Parts: sequence; structure tokens; C-alpha cells
Amino acid sequence: MKHIPFFAGLLFLIVNSSCIKKNERAGVPADENEIVFGEYGSMTGSESTFGTSTHKGIMMAVEEANKKGGVKGKQIRVISYDTQGKSDEAVTVVTRLITQDKVHLVLGEVASSRSIAAAPVAQQYKVPMISPSSTNPKVTQIGDYIFRVCFIDPFQGSVMAKFAINNLNLKKAAIFRDIKSDYSVGLANFFTEDFKKMGGQVVLDVAYSGGDVDFKSQLTKIKEGKPDIIFVPGYYTEVGIIAVQARELGLKATLLGGDGWDSDKLSEIGQSAILGAYFSNHYSAEDKSPIVQNFVTQYKAKYGEVPNSLAAQGYDAALIAMDAINRSADLNPKNLRDAIASTKNFQGVTGIISINEDRNAVKPAVVLKVEAGSKHTYVTTINPG
Repeated sequence: MKHIPFFAGLLFLIVNSSCIKKNERAGVPADENEIVFGEYGSMTGSESTFGTSTHKGIMMAVEEANKKGGVKGKQIRVISYDTQGKSDEAVTVVTRLITQDKVHLVLGEVASSRSIAAAPVAQQYKVPMISPSSTNPKVTQIGDYIFRVCFIDPFQGSVMAKFAINNLNLKKAAIFRDIKSDYSVGLANFFTEDFKKMGGQVVLDVAYSGGDVDFKSQLTKIKEGKPDIIFVPGYYTEVGIIAVQARELGLKATLLGGDGWDSDKLSEIGQSAILGAYFSNHYSAEDKSPIVQNFVTQYKAKYGEVPNSLAAQGYDAALIAMDAINRSADLNPKNLRDAIASTKNFQGVTGIISINEDRNAVKPAVVLKVEAGSKHTYVTTINPG
């Protein structure tokens, strides 16, 4: 473990968890008059905006609830750990949250690979875990204590296939996937399957590895295939570089992607090369509904920035957790699990959320367009079914 990331994560824990008391006995939080949420996310590393935005959303929801008296007369305390964007670290911190910090439930992770790595720990100890944003189907298949408040990749892949063919009238695609990411590989497969079913043609499917910085060899092959679109279901750091190098090579194909693009850093990295690209997402800050605009207003007042979907999903995950606690007979993990599983028609910032029998959220998706000034402009909504 490198010293700098460790101390960054340790500092983050100290700042955000207040004073952590020694637990008096196994399985019971130190203060029985409080409810303890564990949070794990990438506060540092290549996808750090995901973790920090999600954390801000969670903390805003918790602070709002605590100001109103908490849940069932108890204050909510959040203990947060930094995964540094590493799957092995995710396993370590979730184990610590459950066995040492004695949290009542766990919120996280954002990235599917890290949720897949850490979820077995929550399942083993039978502590409910709610992922705000992990979309790979494997996450909730790990066990009956694992939930998510986001849509899943089969739906997201279908959304972008439909958008490409029905909205853009483009039917010749190249796929450029991150072979190291469960999220990217799964989303690429689901897009490809639906795109072909709708009459689209995939002329090339090539791979890169997260952390790469030179994509010109693969992009040269893609250019030879003359696609109308390039579907890049990766994370914003690599996607921005891919966009720049694609334009440098003269590739004019429209770039499409998924919710892993959602960061202001995308435009900082991609500059003009990423303009005109489209990606699927969980909400739009331009949504005129009162619940969305109230959230945006409050978030901007608190943090001085427009909330992205990661912030909104963190907020919704915390709200759903607190709603389940309020409906549960007590804080027994089995009862909490059952209460989360029974969530139906919950009005969140990211839409009306119901948890289905597979512990996945059923909800719509939006498609956003990348425009100048780091703006992600709303284009359309695509509903399930």
C-alpha cells in the first residue's frame, strides 16, 4: 500500500466519521442511540470524482434528516472509507466497516468491479449493502443482502442501442471496451446484442485497459472499419483521451457511452473533441420537476456546484436506506434487508424507484449530450419495457 493514498484515505475517514468510539461488544455499535451507515468509495484515484460526488450526496441527505430529528429519534452517523479505486481495498474497508465499526448497513461502491469484490463480505455477514451506481448485473446476484438504486446495464445498453438507431439513425458501430472493467465489458455486450437485434452492424470490437494513455493503434483499426458511431462504455478519464486521439486521427464517428462518462473532468480532458457525444445517465439537472430543482438548489448552496448523477444517486441511496429503517420494526439486519427489498414507488431525485425481486431498481434513463462549457444537456428519456 502506498503511503500517500493510505493517509489520504485515513484523513478522509477522520474528517467524515467524527469520533469513532470503541465498540463495547461484537455486533453492537458503540452508541446505541445512533444509527451508523458505512460508506466506501473512490475518494482518490482515477475515478475520484465518482466517490467524492457520491459522498456529498449521501452526507447532504443524512444532514437534512439529522436536522429534522434523525430516523426513529436516532441520529445518523456516517463512517466513510476511501477505496483508492482498488478492488482489494474495497474488500478491506467493507470488512472493517462491518467487523470493527459495526455499521447497520453499507452504502457503496460506485464502480461495479469494486462492488462485485466487496459485496460477498456484506453477504457473508448479512449486513445490507446498497450501491448507488453499480450497474453490472452481477452485483446483486451475489446475494439477498445486496441492493442497488440504479438501473442495470442490460437496460442501459438497450437505451443507447435504441438511441443510436431510432434517434440518430446510425446503424454502423465500432465497440471500444475496457477489458479490465466488469462494467465496461458487460455494457459493451448488452449494447452489441440489442444493437444487432435492431438491425445495426458492429464492424469492429476492440479493447483497451483502464489506465492506458495511448489508444491510437486501436483507433486506427476502428477508422479502417468506417463506423458511424463508436460506443465507448468506459470511465471519463480514458474516454476523454480516446476522444482527443480519435479526432487527431481524423475519426468523425459520433461517440456514445454510458453513465461512467458523468464527470466535469470528461470535458476538461476531452476538450472540443468530446463535444457532440452522447451518453446514458440516471438523471438530468435540467429536469424541471420540483424535487429535482429543489435538490439542485440545495446542493449548489451547500457545495457551490451543480450536482451530477453520482451525487443524486448517493442522495437517493441514503434516502432509501433511511426510509427502509423507518419502516423496519427495528435495526435487526434481517428486518432492514426485508424493508429495503419492499421499497416500491419511492420518489427519489433520480426518478420513482421500485426495488424488484432481483434487488435492482426499476427506473427510466436519460440521454445527455456533451456541449461546450462542460454542459451535459438533456436530450430524451427512455423508459423500461
